[in-house]
Amino acid sequence: MKDYKKEGKIKGSLKIEGNLILTGDLEVEQEIEVAGYIDCKGYWIEAGYWIEAGYSIKAGDWIEAGYWIEAGYSIKAGYSIKAGDWIKAGGSIEAGYSIKAGESIKAGGSIEAGYSIETGYWIKAGHSIEAGHSIESGGWIEAGGSILSQLWIKCKTTLSAGIYIYAGIKTWGERAEEEMLIECGKLSSGEIEFGNLVETGIEKPEEMIELDGKKYSKSTLKEALKAYV
Repeated sequence: MKDYKKEGKIKGSLKIEGNLILTGDLEVEQEIEVAGYIDCKGYWIEAGYWIEAGYSIKAGDWIEAGYWIEAGYSIKAGYSIKAGDWIKAGGSIEAGYSIKAGESIKAGGSIEAGYSIETGYWIKAGHSIEAGHSIESGGWIEAGGSILSQLWIKCKTTLSAGIYIYAGIKTWGERAEEEMLIECGKLSSGEIEFGNLVETGIEKPEEMIELDGKKYSKSTLKEALKAYV
């Protein structure tokens, strides 16, 4: 594939039938779509909408998109990876500091961050999940291998690991009890090798009622009917 070199600010979209190689920081107003790989050469890359690459995305600093970031193989940043919606890679996802997505993070291989991993809904890795600080999810966490966090692991629903789970492997000072916390709705699989498990239970989804082909929760209907009762 042909290499294309870019830098600076670009209005609209950037679509390349080849590889994208940065010669400076790059900011694109809308989406970035690259058939091959993206090599930021130590610079950062940002898109207002999404970033997609057929192969890998590699940045020396950070990668950020308003919507999503997706790569056929790996995504790697020296500092952070951040997306408003989701981050997805066929291989591994790795950041020197943090990985954060508004909805989900999914990797066919491993997910690794030097500091934190955080998402609004769920985190899934084909292999291991590892963080130098904490791992938090508003929904569930699943790893085909082990899950290791230097401090706490928290998720609202299920926590699953193919092998072991470690939390609170702190090496830079004394451990506090809360730093060893493994908090989840339910532990579905995996053996706790280090850390204190607290299962909070999983709330049943609110019952929905269908009217004219649309579904509404009971609480929504009750609130709407208050004006007529």
